Amino acid sequence: LFGGDLKSRGQAQKYKEVTDAVHAEGGRICMQILHTGRYAYSPIQVAPSAIPSPISKSPIKPMAMPKFMIRKTIRDFVRCATLAKEAGFDGVEIMGSEGYLLNEFLVTHTNKRTDQYGGSFENRMRFPLEVLEAVRKAVPKDFIILFRVSMLDLVPNGQTKEEVFQFAERVAQHADIITTGIGWHEARIPTIATSVPRAAYTWVTRGVRDHLLSKGITTPLVTTNRINDPTVAEKALQDGHADMVSMARPFLADPDFVQKAKDGKADQINMCIGCNQACLDHVFKGKISSCLVNPMACHETTRALKPATTPKKVAVIGAGPGGLWCAFKLAERGHQVTLFEKSGEIGGQFNIAKRIPGKEEFYSSIKYWTKMLDTHRDNLTLKLNTTATVETLDGFDEVVVATGCMPRPKRNSDIDGVEGAQNVATYLDVITGKTKIDPNANVVIIGAGGIGHDTAVFLTHKHNQTIQEYCKTWGIDETLTTPGFTKKPDPTASGDGSHRKIVMLQRTEGKMGAKLGATTGWIHRNALKLHKVGQMTGVKYDKVSDTELIVTQAKSGKSSTLPFTTLVLCHGQVSVNNLVKPLQEKFGEGKVHVIGGAKNPSELDAKRAILEGHLVAQKM
Repeated sequence: LFGGDLKSRGQAQKYKEVTDAVHAEGGRICMQILHTGRYAYSPIQVAPSAIPSPISKSPIKPMAMPKFMIRKTIRDFVRCATLAKEAGFDGVEIMGSEGYLLNEFLVTHTNKRTDQYGGSFENRMRFPLEVLEAVRKAVPKDFIILFRVSMLDLVPNGQTKEEVFQFAERVAQHADIITTGIGWHEARIPTIATSVPRAAYTWVTRGVRDHLLSKGITTPLVTTNRINDPTVAEKALQDGHADMVSMARPFLADPDFVQKAKDGKADQINMCIGCNQACLDHVFKGKISSCLVNPMACHETTRALKPATTPKKVAVIGAGPGGLWCAFKLAERGHQVTLFEKSGEIGGQFNIAKRIPGKEEFYSSIKYWTKMLDTHRDNLTLKLNTTATVETLDGFDEVVVATGCMPRPKRNSDIDGVEGAQNVATYLDVITGKTKIDPNANVVIIGAGGIGHDTAVFLTHKHNQTIQEYCKTWGIDETLTTPGFTKKPDPTASGDGSHRKIVMLQRTEGKMGAKLGATTGWIHRNALKLHKVGQMTGVKYDKVSDTELIVTQAKSGKSSTLPFTTLVLCHGQVSVNNLVKPLQEKFGEGKVHVIGGAKNPSELDAKRAILEGHLVAQKM
């Protein structure tokens, strides 16, 4: 209900267009068969037992599946698989991980049954194995069956190492390929976000692979999660961690990923930065998936670029994410583009983001953009350390203003006393190092959006965590001795060694950073809780002195004095758009295009800036 399905021959025929297109290019394609169980976006949920998911929005407990429903569900899997064959798919992947229905039967965390589908592990394996066996019998031998095994549940009372190994042995009897599942959706441990080190979980696949090989089982294993670079993928294979590598989001970032890797052009791959902002966050909001660093993803027809019928001479002011993308796409269409950047480097706000521990991945985007400047050099000229003025833009047909935004100046703050107070800095001052903050300082951060959270991470975390440090920080049991493979988190593993006392403040009531990404906001909040960053919501900022901030709780009216060594302002930005009006007067209506932070300074929204740059380039 409320999701995709395949249950009729008519539906199967609609997929032929997709499968035929893949086969025409020499590819193979499998369909994933998934039953969401108690994660369903539906008021009607089913599960092994009537235990609700902590992340479910349904007020109704899931129904414990009666035996007749289990039998019917097995038939549903079989029907879907046979219809997938009819639709031209080369195989199916049966989803048995991530906390979905089949996975729910495997663990006592969600399975409290007392019949033949609960209790012992042999009983808890019964349903997923019956599904697999029934599908295997119903399809030809050359029809590929993949089964995704949850190798690291990361929830309490999850599978033990011995149970994972035992289940993988049984799955290997019927599946052609075993794929890796990492973490349930309700697990409070990040598994795919930007802050997760590259290839952080391939060691898990290796453990299962080594066990199967020790038993003489050679079923290929696929590893996954935060593998976005062909070099990283190749190393996982060479080190014996897996037989194959699975990727998804990297193909949204660059649909030519495989071809570029094959041709030895890995430096031209537009790397996935793991942000989730335009892919998973869109999906969970019921929007079409796309990609922050590639707005063409999933919009290939509506955002397609055609050669310009009348090439123009275009000035793009600002080499941040939006300006760069716009310049590239204008050049691709045949326009002659000059890109002005007042600083000595490209990247704009990404040069700030890359300084945040856990966001080192942003370097890869700047590296890619640098390569693209060389690729488009026939149509695109970059002028660094050059401030564009109305006078210097003579001779251009149109102008794109992508000058971004800047922190709200102290003089524009609505907080009494800020302008004249000492020891007050903007987030930009702190992150760029202009303002040094003592390791033992008391820090108060005003603003708890993405910038406020990034600033707090900058002041508490170390850069370039190793996989071992990451596991230790978040409580992943690398010894695999505890059921579910979790242990007490140890934030010292990711700490920068400082002892700063930090408090974040938010004007609005409710959850701190409520507007952060749907799939990553909880990670930012939990990371700061691990490092004991204080949080106050629903506060009114009354007055600032050189060493104190007086606030009032909106609900209670209670006043508090917060001492600080440094007060950091993360409470908004203003557009840098002083050129817009004079340029409009010079070039006339419709010839000056404003994008990104110069157009709307709310937060720092690279997704919007890049998309706006693309749309301007498409329509010019």
